[in-house]
Amino acid sequence: MWLFGRKGASGFSTSSTAEQVTHGIDATGLTAIVTGASSGIGAETTRVLAMRGAHVVMAVRNVKSGAEVKESILKEIPHAKIDVMELDLGCMASVRKFASEYNSFGYPLNILINNAGVMAPPFMLSQDNIELQFATNHLGHFLLTNLLLQNLKNTAQASHKEGRIVNVSSMNHRFTYREGIRFDKINDKDSYSAILAYGQSKLANILHSNELARYFKEEGVEITANSLHPGAINTNLLRHQNLVEGIVNWIGKYFIKDIPQGAATTCYVALHPQVKGISGEYFSDSNIAAPTSQAKDVELAKKLWDFSLNLTKPQ
Repeated sequence: MWLFGRKGASGFSTSSTAEQVTHGIDATGLTAIVTGASSGIGAETTRVLAMRGAHVVMAVRNVKSGAEVKESILKEIPHAKIDVMELDLGCMASVRKFASEYNSFGYPLNILINNAGVMAPPFMLSQDNIELQFATNHLGHFLLTNLLLQNLKNTAQASHKEGRIVNVSSMNHRFTYREGIRFDKINDKDSYSAILAYGQSKLANILHSNELARYFKEEGVEITANSLHPGAINTNLLRHQNLVEGIVNWIGKYFIKDIPQGAATTCYVALHPQVKGISGEYFSDSNIAAPTSQAKDVELAKKLWDFSLNLTKPQ
């Protein structure tokens, strides 16, 4: 658990938890999708949103694990409204299937939390033959967002409530390849760096939310899009980095956030009234923060959007 932390302008700090940043907020009537909701901060985000009254759809690769998380939440919060649906972000066919099924159910959508991710695995390709981190952390969420966009717009218009898209990025967007996004070398195994490729995918998350925010402003749509750094958290994202995980376990109880603290910024950006009308920003510790200059590069964001559209076109 993080022992230090000064409160920022929001009144919250590094040590604030997801329950604390949503205290007193009534999310009844809101429907949210949380990707990667079967463990870590995704599971905690689901729990806290459900606690505040939201209907939460857990979008998970492992439905059995998702169902177990759902049951544990229901034991604590019997009134929680939670559904579990299968989603593999590393497979575009799975993303399309999820979005089609979700929309066919007639569910509204107020909040989309793009949380799922993989961190620094050895080089491998997704089912669509795209480097796994870029495919899962960015492209899967990019496609998912586009397929659910009309639902978000319809819900915002019908409910007269602001829709929110939340992209869980990382401070590690600072540690990417020199050019930021290697458009011509996404699948280059020889020059692949697990850490830099992770940073590339997290930079893409920020650029994606910024381009969405620009689009919503132009269209006059009442939907916001923001990105965030959840904090340094010891979750199963570290399973591919044994040395790092060992160091985290050693010093983590003093300097690493626990999961309730790690989910705080996500829940703050998703639900807090202080964030109403704020779009295209990057948050950390439940406060607006400053990303890198690359993350604010408008032309890079546009280029990534076009690149991603091309890669996610139906074949």
